Amino acid sequence: MKTVLVTGATGTLGTPTARTVKDAGYRVRALSRKSGDGLTTGDLLTGEGIPEAIEDVDTVVHLATGSRDVEQAKAAIDACRDAGIAHFVLISIVGIESIPLGYYKGKVEIEKYLEKSRVPFSIVRATQFHQFVDGIFSAQRFLPLIVAPKFSFQPISTDDVATRLVELVGSAPAGRVADIGGPESLTATELAQKWKNSNGSRRAIWTANMPGKIVKGYAAGHNLVPGRPYGTSTFDEFLRDKYGK
Repeated sequence: MKTVLVTGATGTLGTPTARTVKDAGYRVRALSRKSGDGLTTGDLLTGEGIPEAIEDVDTVVHLATGSRDVEQAKAAIDACRDAGIAHFVLISIVGIESIPLGYYKGKVEIEKYLEKSRVPFSIVRATQFHQFVDGIFSAQRFLPLIVAPKFSFQPISTDDVATRLVELVGSAPAGRVADIGGPESLTATELAQKWKNSNGSRRAIWTANMPGKIVKGYAAGHNLVPGRPYGTSTFDEFLRDKYGK
């Protein structure tokens, strides 16, 4: 039976991915800095516990993220190179070269580092998660208006992303594979209206024109995936599951 190590296994994407890996019949090691039932404890930044966590592993799915994203990823890649891991699966984000967020620049650096590492790999980029869009509007709960930028999103379910990651686990290393996006491309105003309805908010929605290169990248649609979508679960379904409306 193939053993799969999932980094960041208690996170927003890591939790459904670890579960989906197990459901697919693989032996899963859920790597986390935390300790607990079903978890493999290790810290990529210090290296503590990593040699033991990676021992006899066939595939690593790297989902750990945070303020030291690049350092964590490079440490994971280096550990896999030294251990002779057969397949490193990396999640990334659609449009990172064209949207100059600092976090996105880090993702570009990680991808390039992996490509030069000599570790067999697959990279899949996904659009923003439903949780990301929900967070944009939830963060505005104390504002008198709901501000919606004048561009679109194509949010995708973390369960759908987890399914794609497990497909890659079951395949040979393929390098950069096709980007995946959610089932709907909707304007931020449309998404704000859905969020407002599910929260019972009475605040007006303000569709705002915003300056800057970051907004320009989103407005140009670089965060979207043209063609047939991979994801099947809609933002409405996410809201219904979370808010019950």
